[in-house]
Amino acid sequence: MRAVLDACVIYPTVLREILMGCAQAGLYQPLVSDRILREWVRATAKLGPVQSAIAEGEAVMLRAAHPQAMVRERPEIEARLLLPDPNDIHVLAVAIAGHADCIVTFNARDFPRHLLAEESIERADPDGFLCALHARHPDAVARVVTEVHATACRLAGEEFTLKSVLKRAKLTRLARLLAQGAPD
Repeated sequence: MRAVLDACVIYPTVLREILMGCAQAGLYQPLVSDRILREWVRATAKLGPVQSAIAEGEAVMLRAAHPQAMVRERPEIEARLLLPDPNDIHVLAVAIAGHADCIVTFNARDFPRHLLAEESIERADPDGFLCALHARHPDAVARVVTEVHATACRLAGEEFTLKSVLKRAKLTRLARLLAQGAPD
């Protein structure tokens, strides 16, 4: 499965790490463009110059770790597309150029299913996308989430429950799935 990651799902660290961890485990092929990565870095600027610099470094590392994820921007595809928000057309163009199966985004309103269907592309919210990956690869997704949870706790210097970390990342359905599979 090939999935375009919209900037809004790359921005939250825990969510990005889970999505990229699942990609690293071979569960799907992520797709992004330089413009999507620039949007992510630009969004971090509101957190301050240090966070923006960190995001720039992480974007470089993402490009290096996943060169196959990079899709060249295609203005000729963008020119024929219409979406409710013209600023999101480049994301759909990346999906078309990269032969994506879906776009993973929180932004449902600006990616209407009927317009995506014309290009044989689906829209998935990150929680639903990860739940679908979990349905096919429960152990692999659980491993990735466990690793990201441990890293988040280590970096914060305190213990957070898995449920709270996933809730903050807006992955409540995935949290329930993982809780069902957890040992008592």
